[in-house]
Amino acid sequence: MRYFLHLAYDGTQYHGWQVQPHTLTVQAEVDRCLSQVLRQPIHCLGSGRTDTGVHASHQVAHFDADLPETLTLDLLLYRLRRALPPDIGALRLHPVAADAHARFSAEERTYDYFVATPTPDPFRRDQALYLDRTPDVAAMNEAAASMIGQFDFTSFSKVKGGENHYVCYCYEAAWHPAPGGLVFRIRANRFVRGMVRLVVGTLLDVGRGRMTPRQFQELLWAQRRVDAGSAAPARGLFLSKVAYPRDVVPE
Repeated sequence: MRYFLHLAYDGTQYHGWQVQPHTLTVQAEVDRCLSQVLRQPIHCLGSGRTDTGVHASHQVAHFDADLPETLTLDLLLYRLRRALPPDIGALRLHPVAADAHARFSAEERTYDYFVATPTPDPFRRDQALYLDRTPDVAAMNEAAASMIGQFDFTSFSKVKGGENHYVCYCYEAAWHPAPGGLVFRIRANRFVRGMVRLVVGTLLDVGRGRMTPRQFQELLWAQRRVDAGSAAPARGLFLSKVAYPRDVVPE
């Protein structure tokens, strides 16, 4: 039987989501705890990778397992929550069709990037980027609006990211007020590696007056990675929602 596991995690102590040799990753911890609770080797696959230091308020992974008749899903979720480290939370667990895939069945993903301004918050030092001056939000939103639609995001992709193509359909991209600062929310059908942090870093250049909204748009069209700004630090970034068709994940 195949199951979807919905997760949240603080990525501060982890070298990203994906299993890597000789280092601590979120996927490795989830696999370890699932294998421990189910007493069988378990390997889960996530909806997407998050880089070192990036967080998730909603990540989804699938795994295949044979559950004993005496082990209900509620009991499995309870035991998994007790086994996981305190910076990884199991939110929801449910069966899915055998061909459902955490990555390929997803229709949309949403990322949030948090900025604290103008006062530093010691309780969010690993979950937000601190800026000592509030950037020009109107200019940043004018620039962000140019990404709505289908575009090649080569200019905002990590060099040698291993992508087959860089075309994404962006449904939403805007800055909003948030407690203690701002949040940038971007929603798309897919993201190329490093895209959100590079977009945020370049939009902050717009907000600081180093680039105009028109120059940002021209950069997107140019498909030249070398002209983009530097990537924003990982600590402010959250994978915040992975959306699936209702026949895959019921409401």
